[in-house]
Amino acid sequence: MSRIKTDICVIGGGSGGLSVAAGAVQMGARVVLIEGHKMGGDCLNYGCVPSKALLAAARDAHAAGPVDADAARARYTAAQARVQAAIAAIAPHDSVERFQGLGVQVIEAYAHFVGPDTVEAAGQTIQARRFVIATGSSPLVPPIPGLTETPHFTNETLFDNPDLPGHLLVIGGGPIGLEMALAHRRLGARVTVIEGARALGRDDADAAEVVLSHLRGEGIEIIEGAQVEKVSGRKGAIELQVAGGTVFHGTHLLVAVGRKPNIERLNLDAAGIVHDRTGVRVGDDLRTSNRRVHAIGDVAGRGQFTHLAGYHAGVIIRSMLFGLPAKARADHIPRVTYTAPELAQVGPTEAEARHKYGGRLEVLRVDMAQIDRAQAEGRTEGFLKLLVVSGRPVGATIVGAHAGELIAPLCVAVSARMKLSALAGTVLPYPTLAEIGKRGAGAYFSPRLFDNPMVKRVVRLVQRFMP
Repeated sequence: MSRIKTDICVIGGGSGGLSVAAGAVQMGARVVLIEGHKMGGDCLNYGCVPSKALLAAARDAHAAGPVDADAARARYTAAQARVQAAIAAIAPHDSVERFQGLGVQVIEAYAHFVGPDTVEAAGQTIQARRFVIATGSSPLVPPIPGLTETPHFTNETLFDNPDLPGHLLVIGGGPIGLEMALAHRRLGARVTVIEGARALGRDDADAAEVVLSHLRGEGIEIIEGAQVEKVSGRKGAIELQVAGGTVFHGTHLLVAVGRKPNIERLNLDAAGIVHDRTGVRVGDDLRTSNRRVHAIGDVAGRGQFTHLAGYHAGVIIRSMLFGLPAKARADHIPRVTYTAPELAQVGPTEAEARHKYGGRLEVLRVDMAQIDRAQAEGRTEGFLKLLVVSGRPVGATIVGAHAGELIAPLCVAVSARMKLSALAGTVLPYPTLAEIGKRGAGAYFSPRLFDNPMVKRVVRLVQRFMP
């Protein structure tokens, strides 16, 4: 068995692991990257990229109007081809060849720890000064009776499906379930979503209701508060029974109830790394109980977003390469559900903020209908909620067209802990939807200026005595 010594060993070639490897090697560190499956991880191959490509194809089909069954099947085939084309276009950036060209030693195998400073992979022993666990997560398949024996999709298999479902049943009313429900409905399938609690339960309730109302308006059946008790059937004839005895029938089944950290193969105990069902236990510095080892992204149990993994990568590079103290924040991480309309959030929801800040919280609401560009385009559905404490934004929710883009300046404001005056004083091109953020900041100052008797007295005095 050959032995490799290196500065940094990264386990996992998804978004976070690739960011660490690329950054570290280009700044002079010796880096070994170990990936046992596909470079690019879930985001490129099964998550962000394919799902957004399918949604884009579905949007175009929806805009083109209804077609007969044969044409709908052809559209679906074309949509899946578009998904694969998008993956293929991005894949070179995440490829083994690119990273080898940067100077990273890439090992295509699964790794496991054999000691506190050593892993084995592909018959090689890798000893490193620092390790980064970036193995991501996988779809959670719950222990529902009959599910393992019944054909079903997860996000890892859905994009290989060549046939348009006649009636897609979706277990799970979170972002993945609802995004894929919308895509398949717009491509011609009947869709029923079954959620055990509240659909989009992590999000602002008012904003979620806007999304759910629209999805129902497009013909998607969304059943909330329905726990699935049993699944049975075969491809083309799926039965799903919920508590109370109601049975739903469909042709295909998608399971989208959450994700689990990929830690099974790692033999973490051999390295003295504490872990639980949520993933690897880390501190704010993203170090594990073994000080040589960091964990980032999904496997660290602090959220499951590609952009969060990238952020974590930046935090630990600062620490590993330069010895600088660095801690990961959680209060400024955004998330978006790419339905129609989109739902975007940064920081806490209104309910979470009220619990945290109590009476110090101010909630400023601006309806999309107040924005001239939205009126001009006839896209007035939705609103902004801006959450403010002591003149600084601590969070924001936007639901509406392009919400994922519109949240960006508010992400900057929350991350930088900017004052609202900076947003209010920004000059934006007119007319744009982005004015909604500035309008929200203005809503904070308007009553303080226009409803303040002292301001009016000062203005009258100035007008009286100013030459």
